[in-house]
Amino acid sequence: MDTETIICLENISVCYDVPNEPIASFKEYAIRYLQGKVSSRKFLALSEINLEIHRGEALGIIGRNGAGKSTLLKVISRIILVNAGRLYVRGDVSPLMEVGAGFHPELTGKENIFLNGTLLGRTRREIQKKMDDILDFAEIADFINAPIRTYSSGMIARLGFAIATAWQPEILILDEVFAVGDIFFKRKCLLKMEAFHANGSTIIIVSHDGNLLSSICSKIAWLDQGKIQASGDAQEVLLNYEKSKQKQFS
Repeated sequence: MDTETIICLENISVCYDVPNEPIASFKEYAIRYLQGKVSSRKFLALSEINLEIHRGEALGIIGRNGAGKSTLLKVISRIILVNAGRLYVRGDVSPLMEVGAGFHPELTGKENIFLNGTLLGRTRREIQKKMDDILDFAEIADFINAPIRTYSSGMIARLGFAIATAWQPEILILDEVFAVGDIFFKRKCLLKMEAFHANGSTIIIVSHDGNLLSSICSKIAWLDQGKIQASGDAQEVLLNYEKSKQKQFS
């Protein structure tokens, strides 16, 4: 395995402004802002994150809901900007952040394949060449001309994964993609990720399923309250994470 550092996070912090009161629309927000009636508090989603990921490595990220896992993936994917620290990413990122992300509900499955592929930086010709492979993997050929809003969450997950992995990615980022879908879909995805990993792709995956992470990843980062509690050998980190959960509920 190449030990070249492909992703490096140095003292990364991300802070959100959270409104103290619910605001129903942008119009209401604009009016209240001009009136000086918008009050908010600071929420530190990530705090001084230091992490190195090497080329060809498979990293799992685990933690409770609200720990900052998805925010961390969005930082690496350059979807959100950081408030402090430095981010270094060398290579093209193929993110699958959440079920339905990047899909337009009124467009057909086929139209969304072209839309998603374009967002990943692929040309129309490249997407067309992969169309049959995408449909075969997603197993939705009979519904390809129906609007996405008529798809089940499992169908959307299969299509999203099929598009994101239609090409060998340099860096593949997956956020709870296995939370939906049946066991056959999960097995299919695992086999594809194993093939990518064997061919040198770098994989970062968020999941609450420790068994899933240990089957894919040799290294795991445990996130809690926006901070990395532990990072290293998958089995060791998972063991400490499970002990922490047991203490919490004992």
